[in-house]
Amino acid sequence: MTLTAKTDERIARMLGASDSAVRLAAEVREEIAPAIDRIEAICRENTARVMTAMATVGLSDFHFGGTLGYGYDDTGRDALEKAFALVFGAESALVRVQFVSGTHALASVLLGVLHRGDLLVSAYGEPYDTMRTVIGTSGAAPAAGSLVDMGVRYREVEPTPEGRPDLDAIACAAVEARMVLVQRSRGYSWRRPLSIDDIRAIASTVAAAAPNAIVFVDNCYGEFTDVVEPTAVGAHVAAGSLIKNPGGGIAPSGGYVVGRSDLVEAAASRLTAPGLGSHMGPTLGMTRLLAQGLFLAPRITAEALAGSVFASAFLRRLGYEVSPVPDEQRNDIVLCVRLGSPERVQAFCRAVQGASPVDAGVVPVAGDMPGYSDKVIMAAGAFVQGSSIELSADAPLRSPYDVYLQGGLIRHQVEFAMLRYATWLEREEGGGLRCKSGSSGS
Repeated sequence: MTLTAKTDERIARMLGASDSAVRLAAEVREEIAPAIDRIEAICRENTARVMTAMATVGLSDFHFGGTLGYGYDDTGRDALEKAFALVFGAESALVRVQFVSGTHALASVLLGVLHRGDLLVSAYGEPYDTMRTVIGTSGAAPAAGSLVDMGVRYREVEPTPEGRPDLDAIACAAVEARMVLVQRSRGYSWRRPLSIDDIRAIASTVAAAAPNAIVFVDNCYGEFTDVVEPTAVGAHVAAGSLIKNPGGGIAPSGGYVVGRSDLVEAAASRLTAPGLGSHMGPTLGMTRLLAQGLFLAPRITAEALAGSVFASAFLRRLGYEVSPVPDEQRNDIVLCVRLGSPERVQAFCRAVQGASPVDAGVVPVAGDMPGYSDKVIMAAGAFVQGSSIELSADAPLRSPYDVYLQGGLIRHQVEFAMLRYATWLEREEGGGLRCKSGSSGS
């Protein structure tokens, strides 16, 4: 028996996984090797970019002391924000633990820049649930304080029938727009996430049609999946969460905004207050964690992508429809799986929860969540609450019962979760796993 086979045998015993599930996992690991090599190449280049940025700003041990109170003259915060700006190819950056989520960072840009009468255009269809609440389109009446409630006009441009950005329609809509919003990730939908080339094309289209319009990218889940970021290819501003990719699984909270200096400062004034802007905001001793998270971000994102590729190939072999398919270019860390029934969604989430380092014994159940119109079931045994770069799965309980798998600080954890689900499936349906022959192609 080979060393790998012995390892698989011991893992199967520890996890209570079936022999057929473990054999399938071994086949899949071999099948996806070329895709993993591509992910590793991206990781190496991104790591070099992050290291260069940190060296350029002179990040040093004395920057990690942190500030309290108002947070004036925080040299560590300033150095970290300069490093973020360099990494993202931007003029300026706002990196703060005071952002409670990615939605908060995004809302700070929208609310800081847009005013009554302005037109906001969503360039790629309907945004995901929490952003619809911020915009004011999630219910019969706009939420108090939302953009629509404040008098901002809103329009959406649907993707083409092929699922691509409709550049001609975007150009027409942008003529009147103050801002064009580009959601990079898929959200709770089957549509494909946008690539850097897509974002470059949208930015170029908007610049030609409406030179004064602002291109704003919701960058959540997409950071470090390619070798450049949206603000390096024409986007004026981008924002996201530090407990997703750019926090590297280390950041305990926070978000970021990067881009043109005046737009970043407008977001800072919404986060704090007009006149205070980016000059205030204590780091509370967290600068080291945020800096270390940024340093680890390319590696951790690569682990999440590798886990996603494995899960895509594994579940496809079990007969499920997945997006993206194993060989498809990854533009975010989210994998959508069409399970087809609430029972399988619940079993899948239990498998993910059971493969978690924290709260492995908790049983996920569906419930109401702020900003969402359907009951949502979530599995997340994370060290940081809500950390999407750590392995998690969530699904709104609505037909066709898709589940969204994201994150994974270590790719093997994703594999172990899939082994748990396959074993449940085998025992529930009886007999051996009925697997399709392997092919990673799209």
